[in-house]
Amino acid sequence: MWLGSSQQLAKLDITHVHVLSSCVPVQHAACDLGVVIDSQLSPSAHVTAVCQSGYYQLRQAVRSLTEDASKTLVQAFLSCHLDYCNLLFFRIAEGLMNQLQSVQNTAGRPVTGTRRSKVLVITTSSC
Repeated sequence: MWLGSSQQLAKLDITHVHVLSSCVPVQHAACDLGVVIDSQLSPSAHVTAVCQSGYYQLRQAVRSLTEDASKTLVQAFLSCHLDYCNLLFFRIAEGLMNQLQSVQNTAGRPVTGTRRSKVLVITTSSC
């Protein structure tokens, strides 16, 4: 992965790096300790990964668990999954924050019994 501004990265046309006898492709993002870092160090790749993982986990919980078990899992999901490395979300763009808020709203529906058409805003307290 090459790190730099979009102008600097546009100048590079390297797609593979030769290491000993292997040819390794250059990646545009890397995951370390559950945090996705892209080549411009922007949080968009991490937000996308969190949202995809969140929606997947919510679909699995709703399909296969009882109502009480789903509520417990959703509450655990809200406190652990979205809060993990949440310092990365400090001062992010409003569009990215809306994506995270959408996951949080979707996760709150089984707990509150709210339908999708109603507006639901769940906020978490910050320390």
